[in-house]
Amino acid sequence: PTVHDGDTLRCGSVKIRIANIEAPELPGSPKCDPRRGHLGWCDYDLGYASRNALVTLIRQGRTAYQPVGTDPYGRTLAIVYVGAIDAGQYLIDQGLARPWR
Repeated sequence: PTVHDGDTLRCGSVKIRIANIEAPELPGSPKCDPRRGHLGWCDYDLGYASRNALVTLIRQGRTAYQPVGTDPYGRTLAIVYVGAIDAGQYLIDQGLARPWR
């Protein structure tokens, strides 16, 4: 898998948005454009930390996912596992993501 940010990765040709979490945005995100009203969680340092933690986690074992739907951008919403670890819950437990509201 390749990691885009703390809540988005690609497994083969499938772009996955980790279900039930929200991770901070990275610089350049349109969600952090002040003209759009800061629609995202725009803590860039925490965004990098979240992305890096997900990269480190997926290097530790086999990554699998359980699709639960599709988001408005056409990405597969899924629970992502690295071995027996729920990646979304792991990021929440580390303070690097929060439950989706």
